[in-house]
Amino acid sequence: MIRYALACDHGHEFEGWFSASSDFDDQKARGLLECPVCGVREVRKQIMAPAVAGTKRNTPDLPPKARAVMMEALSKVRRHVEENFDDVGDAFAKEARAIHEGRSEDRGIYGQATPAEVKALVEDGVPVAPLPPEPPKKTEVN
Repeated sequence: MIRYALACDHGHEFEGWFSASSDFDDQKARGLLECPVCGVREVRKQIMAPAVAGTKRNTPDLPPKARAVMMEALSKVRRHVEENFDDVGDAFAKEARAIHEGRSEDRGIYGQATPAEVKALVEDGVPVAPLPPEPPKKTEVN
């Protein structure tokens, strides 16, 4: 399952869960999505804010099949972003802020930002999320 932060044209924010990354686009194209607050059907994905719980990593031991499924899902999310969003490189923080403030076209972007830039964006209410890492190359896997 993939959770997207969504918003309607009237500014209502909510979330939606989809079985695959392509399901959002399919359901939107068929007119099946609507805002739960006002019912408008003009719904778009938003950049999602990261959930930061602390600095210590707590990675559960997963069975190999579950780990493979999870890695495939993360790979699909990354691939979707790379194929459908604009890569703004190291101008990410500046462009994310410009989009948030309405000074730049509202669109999905990805790129690089320093931890300080990400912290400032989150503190200012700019929705951001880390891009899933690239999957390891087959030569790097045990």
